[in-house]
Amino acid sequence: MSKTITEPWIKLKNNLTRQDYQQIHALETLCANEDQVSFKLELDYKLSVEETSTDKVCHHHINEFMYFDGEQLIGYIGLCSFGGPAMEINGMVHPDYRRQGIFTKLIELVVSECKKRKAGSILALCDHRSVSGQKFLEKAGAIYQSSEFEMYLNRETYETIQKETLGLTFRKATNEDAREIARQDAIYFSDITGEENEEDADEKIPLLEDEEKHGNITYLLEKDQQIIGKVKLESINGVTGGIYGLGVLPEYRGKGYGRALLLKSIEKLLEAKATEIMLQVATGNSKALNLYQSCGFQETYRMDYYELNQ
Repeated sequence: MSKTITEPWIKLKNNLTRQDYQQIHALETLCANEDQVSFKLELDYKLSVEETSTDKVCHHHINEFMYFDGEQLIGYIGLCSFGGPAMEINGMVHPDYRRQGIFTKLIELVVSECKKRKAGSILALCDHRSVSGQKFLEKAGAIYQSSEFEMYLNRETYETIQKETLGLTFRKATNEDAREIARQDAIYFSDITGEENEEDADEKIPLLEDEEKHGNITYLLEKDQQIIGKVKLESINGVTGGIYGLGVLPEYRGKGYGRALLLKSIEKLLEAKATEIMLQVATGNSKALNLYQSCGFQETYRMDYYELNQ
């Protein structure tokens, strides 16, 4: 049965406190169980950054949009920026308070914030199984852009896989490697070669040694003392390990190096006592999908990306 909102108010914040985290996580768990869907809120990462960072932050930016009825959190949207021009958003509304304009109001505030920050685009994330979420985004005029699978490692399958080093070296990156990492990211994740971004590459990514304080470590793959690839490994609450930004330079592909890099990444996370290991891959990237499946990863859910009008 729907509940009427009696004491509505909205909290807008730059960052998360431990109390915020607990309230949002409780709402996330409730909605996930009710609707049998998943969310991509990045709560653990956001909280770890807030609790470990000594850097100055832009406090006038709003990243957390919370809708309350009295003391109860009944709606939430989180905004994430990962260094590019696009802003990603994901959120939910308490099942008992839906169809009362809560998400619409939060979306309006998010769009206003993104305009102030001159975001290149706003990407709204929605579990592919969420019929209501997709209908809302379509009604809001959002346009479907792409999808990605979240995959988790099946340990039993992984243990049976033959692991070869192929004479490769796997080393932790330092701040001095920032330019090379930015160049490779441009090659792997955009339509440019990376050369035109080289001059300002250092400004496009955080200092690697600062990222390590937040549980993110970038490793470089080397062959005959030449850097041929990279990967970022993330530890979430010391429990879940994440694999991101994995890539091998084009001239070194087709030799099994990507598979070796992936297996070494898994090994590192297991050494760090990760009990679960996950990664994400675009649904249309068949080569990467086949690689991950061959190393023991299985699809858990599909997240759809919609671009919102500003």
